[in-house]
Amino acid sequence: MILLIGIVKKNAIMMIDFALVAEREHGLSPVDAIREACVLRFRPIMMTTLAALFGALPLALGYGVGAELRVPLGISIVGGLIVSQMLTLFTTPVVHLWFDRLSHWLAARRMRRMTSEQATIQ
Repeated sequence: MILLIGIVKKNAIMMIDFALVAEREHGLSPVDAIREACVLRFRPIMMTTLAALFGALPLALGYGVGAELRVPLGISIVGGLIVSQMLTLFTTPVVHLWFDRLSHWLAARRMRRMTSEQATIQ
């Protein structure tokens, strides 16, 4: 579990960090920034996941003395990496865009509240 959480977290941080830099420094919209981050960070993310997956394959395909104890661990690591990778690649951009919309909505709400308070004071 710790391995899977660490890999997913690292992948999401790489993607979001790249998108935020593209938004701030290159002036891209959030949609364009996260799309560019997904395209450019896809290969390093896949390389990390595939390295961990291929490292767990001997456990999953193991045989011999004591293999019945190690095979379930290998299968759960391989399956967890595949599922978590799909979830990371598809949900991280969506969550990033949701948080961007939420921040814009809260900023607009804060501005409306400030203008209504100023109107009441005057």
